[in-house]
Amino acid sequence: MDQHAAEDVAAWSYPGVYAFYDFAADADDLAELLDADSRVGRYFGASLPAHGLVGFVEIKPAGEDSVEIGLGLRPDYTGRGFGRAFITHVCGWTAKRCGVATIILRVAAFNARAIAVYERVGFEPAGFENVATNGTTVRFLTMTMPSAAVRRAAH
Repeated sequence: MDQHAAEDVAAWSYPGVYAFYDFAADADDLAELLDADSRVGRYFGASLPAHGLVGFVEIKPAGEDSVEIGLGLRPDYTGRGFGRAFITHVCGWTAKRCGVATIILRVAAFNARAIAVYERVGFEPAGFENVATNGTTVRFLTMTMPSAAVRRAAH
C-alpha cells in the first residue's frame, strides 16, 4: 500500500456504530497506517479499475502456518453485498502470498453483519476476548478459516 492509498484509508468514515473502525478513532492505529516503514510488507490495498481503492488487508504472522488478517472495505461499499466477494478474494490472495493453512481474524462482537459474511466464506468462531482499544474495552470474536476453506479460497 502506497502513501496515497494509506491516506485515503485513513480518511474513511463509517456510519453509526461502525465508526469504531475509523482509523481516526485510534491514534496508534492511525500512526501505524500512515508510517511507510510500518506498512511495508504488512498493509495491502485492493483496487478495482473503475472504482479505485475499495479495500485493504493487513497481514501479521500468527504462529506456525497461520496469519492474522485485518481488513476493511471502503464505507460506501459496506452493507451492499460486496463483502463476500471481497473477503473471498482477500483470503485467496493471502493464502497464495503467504502459503499458510490457517487464516485468523478478529471482529468486534457487535458487528453481526461482518460475522455473518465471515461465516459464509468459511470462517468459524474460535472464542471471545475483551480488548482495550479506542479508549474503551470492546468484546472481540476471534474467527479462524481452517485449512480446507483456505485451500478452496486459494483456487
